Amino acid sequence: MTRILTIAHTVWLGTIRKKDIYVLLILLGALLLAMVSLDVFGLGGAVRYVKDLGLLTAWFFSWILAVNISARELPTEETNGTVFPLLAKPITRAELIAGKWLGTWSVAVISTMFFYLLIIAVVKYKGGSFEFIPLAQAIILHSSALSVICAIALAFSTRMNHDAATSITYILTGAAFFIVPRVPEFMARETGFAANMLMLIYNLLPHFEVFDMRKRLVHDFGPATWKIFFIVLCYGALISFTFILISWLAYRNKRFSRGNLI
Repeated sequence: MTRILTIAHTVWLGTIRKKDIYVLLILLGALLLAMVSLDVFGLGGAVRYVKDLGLLTAWFFSWILAVNISARELPTEETNGTVFPLLAKPITRAELIAGKWLGTWSVAVISTMFFYLLIIAVVKYKGGSFEFIPLAQAIILHSSALSVICAIALAFSTRMNHDAATSITYILTGAAFFIVPRVPEFMARETGFAANMLMLIYNLLPHFEVFDMRKRLVHDFGPATWKIFFIVLCYGALISFTFILISWLAYRNKRFSRGNLI
């Protein structure tokens, strides 16, 4: 466990050095400031409008951060040759995968916490507020979704370079975000092969919509039932573990040559 935490710590150091978090925080802060200052469509002063756009941007920026840092860790180690001294130490490849996932996921989660703090501050400035329990549930489920995203990106990065892993992860997770929730609607109009393909997509891709509590927060619907909440957490943990396992299986016998990815 100590070795896994050490690897996670190196991920944090690398992320801080690359300043990804600061850029996203500045972008989110600028957007929230614009939301406070401008009156778009006559809704600039509506607290629900601020909540909705703020939470949407928090999801968007955390998605970008999680994919980018997770997809680059292993390819960067291999390209720079630092994977050789790393694996020469008493570190197994399973520990390397687990440490990289833990580091990237924790970076994404902590950054998301800052995103939420900025949103809470702006909403409070506009005279609104969030209920504590629904907000806590939303942050935890958002973190669970980030766990899945980091695991997916890490799995692709075991056999691809940074750019390819990032692109494929964006496509897969983007489809899961935007297409999967609408598959039942599409299936109602399709038959035969098309319907079977839609069903395959619906069953294979992660269902990120179950982690999204933005509507509950925006419209003050109250907390989710604790039974459903824990079922969704278990679902997120299962999907994350599955992709981490895939990462290890893809990486455990991988051979390296200096300066090249094999």
